[in-house]
Amino acid sequence: MEDYIKTIYRLTTENNTVSTSALAKQMKCSAASITNMLQKLSNLKLVNYERYQGVTLTEAGDKIALETIRHHRLIELYLTEILGYSWDRVHDEAEELEHVISEEFEERIDKALGYPTLDPHGDPIPTKEGKIGHQSFHSLWDTKAGEKVQVAHVSDGSPEVLRYLGSIGIFPEVKIHVMQKDSPEGPVRIKIKDTQHLLGEELARQVFVLPI
Repeated sequence: MEDYIKTIYRLTTENNTVSTSALAKQMKCSAASITNMLQKLSNLKLVNYERYQGVTLTEAGDKIALETIRHHRLIELYLTEILGYSWDRVHDEAEELEHVISEEFEERIDKALGYPTLDPHGDPIPTKEGKIGHQSFHSLWDTKAGEKVQVAHVSDGSPEVLRYLGSIGIFPEVKIHVMQKDSPEGPVRIKIKDTQHLLGEELARQVFVLPI
């Protein structure tokens, strides 16, 4: 149930509902399974759901989503900072552990890490009170030649992508100079310190940046 709630939270945009088809795609489940779970969550007052109208989280559902996300991101950071995991391996581990840690364990992780605000990929960690920070950033693909930017966040959906981006030095807070972008379809040439790299659209769209 927490996985469904967390996914609905992630797919929800301001004032919009999440379609069952989008949820089914993300959860890799049949439409019938999605409908069955949404009815259960609706009975528990965790979602607002009407058949063919999509779904939104209730206040109680929103609280559960943020608590689960907090667990997930704290675990990811603990695995990298304390246990030495690489950033491309922590997502799957955190997916398993986020549902089972106690509130005391969560508090001890938080304290041990110095009460962090960001996970290893640059995502904000919700507070214990259920508050989460938001930044306005855009993808590296949407920058223009000549811009200097700083990495704010990297999508964590693909370990292979994370490994490659890490191998060329792309991490949160790294500064990038966009050297060249010849066409809407062509690769973007970037410079990190003294080294240049070419990134295609698929990779560049998974790196989110802020202007310097």
